[in-house]
Amino acid sequence: MLRTAVSDSIGQTAPALPAENSVDPQHAAHARIADQVKLDILTASQESDNAAHVRKVSRSFLSDTITVPTKEMCAYASLASLGDDVYYDPSTDALEAHVAQLTGKEAGLFLPSGTMSNQIALRTHLKQPPYSVITDARSHICKYETGGTAFHSGATNIAILPFNRHHLTLAEIEENVVIGGDVHLCPTEVIALENTLNGTIMPQNEIKAISDYAHSNEMKMHLDGARLWHVASMTATSMKDLCDPFDSVSLCLSKGLGAPVGSILVGNKEFIKKARRFRKLFGGGMRQIGVLAACSAYALTHHFPLLPRVHALARKLEQGLEAIGAEITSRAETCMLFYNPAPLGLSYAEIAERASQLPDPIELAGSRMVVHIQTSQDAVNDFLDLVRQLAAEKQQTGFVPEQKSFQSGGIYKDPYIRKPVQTAA
Repeated sequence: MLRTAVSDSIGQTAPALPAENSVDPQHAAHARIADQVKLDILTASQESDNAAHVRKVSRSFLSDTITVPTKEMCAYASLASLGDDVYYDPSTDALEAHVAQLTGKEAGLFLPSGTMSNQIALRTHLKQPPYSVITDARSHICKYETGGTAFHSGATNIAILPFNRHHLTLAEIEENVVIGGDVHLCPTEVIALENTLNGTIMPQNEIKAISDYAHSNEMKMHLDGARLWHVASMTATSMKDLCDPFDSVSLCLSKGLGAPVGSILVGNKEFIKKARRFRKLFGGGMRQIGVLAACSAYALTHHFPLLPRVHALARKLEQGLEAIGAEITSRAETCMLFYNPAPLGLSYAEIAERASQLPDPIELAGSRMVVHIQTSQDAVNDFLDLVRQLAAEKQQTGFVPEQKSFQSGGIYKDPYIRKPVQTAA
């Protein structure tokens, strides 16, 4: 039998309690559901699996997004505050304030990704269509954010391919910008630059000239500074000086610096207040993310000093490939380079396949080679040894290198070939 129901302290009827040794059908059903719901994602071999993954990451040239949190980073993060960031979290607030101060801006906003950070920045700047955004045709905003500028902001991109194949110039901006009252045209309201772009550094004097021009014509300047940390490290220029020409800047924490998640968007207080509302609208409002903010703080403190080593390894890759006879299609100014193995008689697919078959495999994808803070010296040496060996094998078959360059014929080819192309048998 069930005990009689009792009233609780606030006058509501509490559920009846089962008598000892009786079976409550609702309790039994709940237990069955709980058994279905429960999940343990930690395997018996988790520690060794993680060690193997760390090793794999150290031998992967896919991207700098693949870096993993260290034990030290996780230990630091475990001490972070436990607030809800939609309301207020002290650790996240401290991170945002620090990056804002570092960049010379009034406020900052933590976001889940660089893509969201860029897109919210543009949406915050853009108020009433029609409007256009000038970008480099090779930029992340233009090519790799799934058309977000049109989807989220109803804006069109004016995509410019720089004549020098390195960076946009003021002359090219002036030639393509839309100013004036011609009703056939879509007025330009934002110029969005990227630094670095494909690992190359945009000259700061050109940025300042473009910024002066934009502001004199009442346009906004946004910077996709996902890897701006590399520019600061390589050029010994303060983050504030690099960010001064811009009204808003997006800074990635999960690429060069090795945090697991996040970007910081900085700007003036009114801009960030509006951006925070758009973050909620975009579904980017996050809850107890103090642990992620702490990972970012750890990365700023302990990983930024590692960037000179990254740059040195990238240069070693470039010099090694060039010495073997590969064509360098974009040089290693910071953490990445692009190469063409065709002069050696090789394809990206061949190199990737053989690299995957090494006793200690190397992970590759196409023409881009990205060095990160967890790349090992052995991985660089082993990759160069492999390419050298493959080139020698081709020569033994009688292959004669072609003199034709990847960029020959006067037609621009994007050096970023994302996936190896399988050659016919």
